[in-house]
Amino acid sequence: MRSRFAKSVAGATCAIALAALALPANAQQNGQVRATHGSWSIICDTPAGASAEQCIMMQNVVAEDRADLGLSVVILKTADRKAEIMRVLAPLGVLLPTGLGLYIDKKDNGRAYFKQCFSDGCYAEVILEQQLIDTLKSGKEATFIVFATPEEGIGIPVDLAGFSEAFDALP
Repeated sequence: MRSRFAKSVAGATCAIALAALALPANAQQNGQVRATHGSWSIICDTPAGASAEQCIMMQNVVAEDRADLGLSVVILKTADRKAEIMRVLAPLGVLLPTGLGLYIDKKDNGRAYFKQCFSDGCYAEVILEQQLIDTLKSGKEATFIVFATPEEGIGIPVDLAGFSEAFDALP
């Protein structure tokens, strides 16, 4: 059974066009923070070859008990504005086959599978369906679960304060 969070984004070719902007390292280096809503920042940039500015909403977090384990959570709209994507960057060294779990206010919202790894980490990505957007907007805390070993799941809390406002303000 596939959950809302585990929907595949295979074939979402428009997401590939936004990859340069949506990679957290690039966004932090090149983009400008346009607004802050609670724990979320809206960062905008005009990537090379793009005809218009593109924006993401983003939050960087670190595990409470493991300072060496952090995540970057990025929300973006596709170039055609037909879908919203959540892309999560986890550090190298996480166990890939188990994927990335998501709990919102302690309720299981499924898993996303890692799509690709680069020198800055590994990415899990999903298209956000309306039900998950609504859950994120009304939630207080999301917890992303990564695995160092099959037995060791590590929960990394992400504050949802300001998520609704940032999402609604995302151009």
